[in-house]
Amino acid sequence: MDRTPPPERRTPTGPGRPRWAVAALVALVAAVATLAGTVLVVRLHARSPLDRSDRAVAADALPRLEFLRRAIDDRAAQRMQQLFPEGYFFLYVLYGLSWLDVGDRDPARRDEALREARRALDALDSDAGRAPFSPTLDPPYGVFHAGWSGWLRGGVVRLAGGPTAAPYDAERLAADVGALAGAFETRLAATGSPFLTAYPGQAWPVDSAVGIAAVRLADHLAGTDTYGGLLARWRTAADARRDPATGLLAHRVDPETGFPVEGARATSQTVALRFLREVYPQDATRDWVRFRDLFASTTFWAPGVREHPRGTDLPGDVDSGPLILGMSASASVVALGDAVLFGDRRTAAALSGLAETTGFAVESGGQRRYLGGLLPVGDAFLVWSLTAGGWIVPAAETTAPQGGPGPWWRLPWLVGLLAVVPPWWLLLVVTLRPILVKGKRFPV
Repeated sequence: MDRTPPPERRTPTGPGRPRWAVAALVALVAAVATLAGTVLVVRLHARSPLDRSDRAVAADALPRLEFLRRAIDDRAAQRMQQLFPEGYFFLYVLYGLSWLDVGDRDPARRDEALREARRALDALDSDAGRAPFSPTLDPPYGVFHAGWSGWLRGGVVRLAGGPTAAPYDAERLAADVGALAGAFETRLAATGSPFLTAYPGQAWPVDSAVGIAAVRLADHLAGTDTYGGLLARWRTAADARRDPATGLLAHRVDPETGFPVEGARATSQTVALRFLREVYPQDATRDWVRFRDLFASTTFWAPGVREHPRGTDLPGDVDSGPLILGMSASASVVALGDAVLFGDRRTAAALSGLAETTGFAVESGGQRRYLGGLLPVGDAFLVWSLTAGGWIVPAAETTAPQGGPGPWWRLPWLVGLLAVVPPWWLLLVVTLRPILVKGKRFPV
């Protein structure tokens, strides 16, 4: 008689548990990869401000401005000053300018916009706002401080309804612009240079471009042509001192003669074009097209802006920040605002998609921040570009010939997603198949 004990019977669930654990892990990774891929695709196709209504642009800016508001309350401006020469100033001035653009696009936000812009003005007028600049310059504290402050104050007067609606700001604007215009006149008469110094012995044309736009804005708001002659002389002198290699304004010039000592660069050019458009719209439109062609990224899948013209590869510095594939993140962000104002839809669409894709934006608690909120001044530049609007020359009056990258720049990103996401779902099927097949076997 066979007394061999029967084989031990295993429960169906015992050996399957490790497989189910592996399957669950693979399913989780596949789901996360799919969600991340979906977000990436949506952001690659982010709509530019040119494809949105005024109300939509303003609504999109509010969570961004809320993040900046709270960051400023948490002393972000002081932290940015430790990283950048004008970090404190830029964070406040761009915050104020963006609020004015929001108030312009959405009248329901007008009072809030004026309040926040005046808060920014107070910060620029404070000891901290003037600390990096010298009171011995002409105008006092230099053209950088005078130009940006004057532009912001002019924006307050404009949004308030004109000089009679904001008498204090209008009076202060007239005085400040009078000093700024006087400094331009003195420099032109003495040396022929249209470029004032921002720091002792140092001059960047972009700062004077902001300053001359502030002068033009004051005239525009007052309904006068007080500075018409100055604007004409400034333009002639600036044209005579362009960078010979590119035909654009130089990045840095000799503080006495105004002739270039460093050729055109994107960090300064993108800012200068935005302000020159308000004073010399036809010239600026021509320059935008030339800049776009010379400084466009040479990397097919990253349609940003190079810091140096094509064919010139130099490292980044304190002005540009670190360069990635030759591109400047700050210049690419500011160029987005230029593209909006010049009606360049293809460039605006590409730069919007690139910013949303690479910025790792997170929105929660009514705030939208980029790169984890580590560099609020970068968020400030972006919202300034996304809300861009013409204060003197309406945006519809400057339409550049279309250029820039087409939609195909997204293709490598999409191919990358196809290489990452589907294999995880295939692995999940392979992992689940033995479990599902075994589950169909029943003892006879």
